[in-house]
Amino acid sequence: MAPVILIAVFGAIVVASLLVAPRRVSIDGFFGGVTSAGRAPGLWTLVLSQVTTWIFARSLMNAAILGYYYGIAGTLAYAAYYGSFLTGGFIVGRLRENGSMSVQDWLGARFGAAGNGCYNLVIALRLLSEVFANLLVVGLIFNAVLAGSGTTAILIVALMGLVYSAWGGLSAALRTDVLQMLVFLVVFGVAFVFLVASPGFDLGAVVSAPGTAGSYNGWVLLAVALLQVFSYPAHDPVMMDRGFIADRATTRRSFLHAFWISTLCIIGFGFFGIQASLTGAEYEGELIGTWGKMFPAWVFGALMISLLVSALSTLDSALASAARLVVEELKLAPRSLNGGRAVMVVFMVAGAALTLWGNATLFDAVAVSGTASMFLTPVLIVGLVMGRQIASWSYFAAFGAAMLGAVAYFGRGWAMFAAILPEGHKYEQLLVICLVVLVAGFAAVLAGARRG
Repeated sequence: MAPVILIAVFGAIVVASLLVAPRRVSIDGFFGGVTSAGRAPGLWTLVLSQVTTWIFARSLMNAAILGYYYGIAGTLAYAAYYGSFLTGGFIVGRLRENGSMSVQDWLGARFGAAGNGCYNLVIALRLLSEVFANLLVVGLIFNAVLAGSGTTAILIVALMGLVYSAWGGLSAALRTDVLQMLVFLVVFGVAFVFLVASPGFDLGAVVSAPGTAGSYNGWVLLAVALLQVFSYPAHDPVMMDRGFIADRATTRRSFLHAFWISTLCIIGFGFFGIQASLTGAEYEGELIGTWGKMFPAWVFGALMISLLVSALSTLDSALASAARLVVEELKLAPRSLNGGRAVMVVFMVAGAALTLWGNATLFDAVAVSGTASMFLTPVLIVGLVMGRQIASWSYFAAFGAAMLGAVAYFGRGWAMFAAILPEGHKYEQLLVICLVVLVAGFAAVLAGARRG
């Protein structure tokens, strides 16, 4: 697709997003997502918002890349993370049964400000990584279609996303998510139909494909995802924020619908990576260059628009959650429109700056934050589900184990960690780290648990 056409189509989507964003917004709408009439969002607004903020550009690329290297096992491994809608819906339901209106409410009542501080640190890093990773995909796309334009595109998209996000906060994110998800479904749907209808597509080959590197490490990664899937949604503020803005019945149904829709989208996008491996295409530019050679220009353009729309939809939601975190939870800025907007500017500038610093693989951000979140698994299972009181030292011990595990995976090449990690593929090392983190966390939490 000609760069000018891609830019024009994406620009039109941004303009449409600005038009559907609310013209006026209250403080409760900015931070809590209520409409101008003070009503909570409806079921399908929540569903489409949940889906579009979770099938963001980084996720789509991860599903395709893992499919390329590890076949159907790789794509299923990434799709398993979308079980987070089921575990996240369960966690939200139990929190609301306990009278808590956020994860911080529940943690703060049991572990005080220090306990909340540990959690808020993890989710702040999660939000920053979302801004960074989605802007990074924007740069990859524009560099592929117009060499050297990546940095400029990152800055322009960052500015555009910031403008309408800062205008309406969470209420703007919810409304624009609906538009952007509908555009995504149409554009991606057209590309997917072309893929499965093409003469070279064989569903049997796709669902049994081993990938270019063999399927073994894909299955290892699936085991990792299953270990992380309980705690993963609890450390995602975008998902958690949407768990407390509508009534419980609507919220429960929204999580269930979001699960099956997002899972199908992720698997569908993964098929494009698997098909690239089956055709023997060489891996270029995080698969973007590969697709540019494999498909007709209009199909390639549809895939790029899908990625750009998903990146834009995640940016506004991440910024809205960042504003709520810093203003309402950390209380580091005044609860005002300008206070929330200032936070958004800081997060967007920091995320854009990180794209200039260099990066590891896109999946590493998921793996590191997912590992860091695993201290929540024993805490929530023992404390929230089983109803036990947990000693503060147990909580902090579990948190320390998870953070050490996250640092160990991130720095697996450093001498101090290389000496103790088992030799093998990085996903095998990640699996061992996750098992150790869970064992240490459960041991500490159970040792400090007592009946409430």
